[in-house]
Amino acid sequence: MKLFSYIVTHDTGFAPNPFWGYCTLACCKPTIRRCAHPGDWVVGLSRKLSGNKLIFAMHIDKKTTFSDYWNDPVFNSKRPRYDTARVIDKRGDNIYEPQVNGEFHQLRSIHSLEQKDHDLKGQYVLVAKEFVYYGNQAISLPRYMDFLKVSRGHRSRFSDDELCTFGKYIKTLPRGIQGPPSYKWPANELSWKQNEGIY
Repeated sequence: MKLFSYIVTHDTGFAPNPFWGYCTLACCKPTIRRCAHPGDWVVGLSRKLSGNKLIFAMHIDKKTTFSDYWNDPVFNSKRPRYDTARVIDKRGDNIYEPQVNGEFHQLRSIHSLEQKDHDLKGQYVLVAKEFVYYGNQAISLPRYMDFLKVSRGHRSRFSDDELCTFGKYIKTLPRGIQGPPSYKWPANELSWKQNEGIY
């Protein structure tokens, strides 16, 4: 098992996207998406000014290409939609539609068009059925977990003792979505049932 830790600069529900039964990382952090494999953990923390709190942790069980992610009907719900008023529908991360020439068309989303090349360098989408997502309910890490903290980029070099400590800690946490994203999430979308994406 490998462990990747990084700072979630913007917790919008887009990257990662914890909705519709899976936590997915399809955009941003291209190095992590290239290097992580099924069985690994990815942990996202808030910025130092926000206390380096735990926003999410995902246990990767699938690593898929952008084309396969787009074509898998399981993830159709993660394509962004603008024909509804719900914010959750607009935060989908399945935004790269494969073209016959091998290129990708970027769908309308909250993500910048300028990030396309950066995203595609990651080559893969990480998918997790087992995850915990706290969003705006991010929790403080116990002091003995300070080794997860990182200032920029990401960290993936941990000692065997640190990996063991993380393994024990992550077992104490709940699974699933514990709170909505931090950034501009409407109050009227905080009480849906879990099978609708949130609780």
